[in-house]
Amino acid sequence: MAEPVNLNRFKKQKARAEKKARADQNAIKHGRSKQEKLLDRTTANKAKRELDGHKIEE
Repeated sequence: MAEPVNLNRFKKQKARAEKKARADQNAIKHGRSKQEKLLDRTTANKAKRELDGHKIEE
């Protein structure tokens, strides 16, 4: 005879697995590496410096 299965536990495990899969997909879709973030930050800082360099002070 088969072992009885706790359906509540089974449902919770299934929900956790689906949530983890969805989180992994979002991390791939939206996540950026540390290098990418650093590159964006440095390019933004460079653009700001160049813009500030072209300002005319009165």
